[in-house]
Amino acid sequence: MSTLKRIVGVYLLLVGVAVAVHTVVEPLYYASTEADPYSPFWNILNPCMALAIALAVLFGHLRMKRVCSEGESGPVTRAYLCANVLYFGTLFIGIMFFWNWFNLWSPEFTAIGPQAVSLAWIIIDAALPLLLGAMGAHLMGCSWCADKE
Repeated sequence: MSTLKRIVGVYLLLVGVAVAVHTVVEPLYYASTEADPYSPFWNILNPCMALAIALAVLFGHLRMKRVCSEGESGPVTRAYLCANVLYFGTLFIGIMFFWNWFNLWSPEFTAIGPQAVSLAWIIIDAALPLLLGAMGAHLMGCSWCADKE
């Protein structure tokens, strides 16, 4: 399980870095239009982001379950806060991501305007690298983010 966790951790870190870098660099090389607001590279990144979110939610849930079972009635610890913030933060961004991503696939969905869709993508693209980076670092066993097991 340790090797699998490290592999998933590296994947989460790589996806987080790719999303962060592309979010910053995209305006420098791609001139968006109203008809085509996003660069084609997002078609490659979005499935990678979807897999990363699913893995982060799975491993975040396992971590939260373990940390919560250790101290049922004790004080709130750093490990408890980290596990819950990462899990629920990833769940929140995951819900926004899949809602927005499926919205791209269905142009008939017009409940929100293109400005709201773009704002949601900005929030996702800013928060996801932070969440994936923290979860990836934890899974790789970095000393500054590891729970005491």
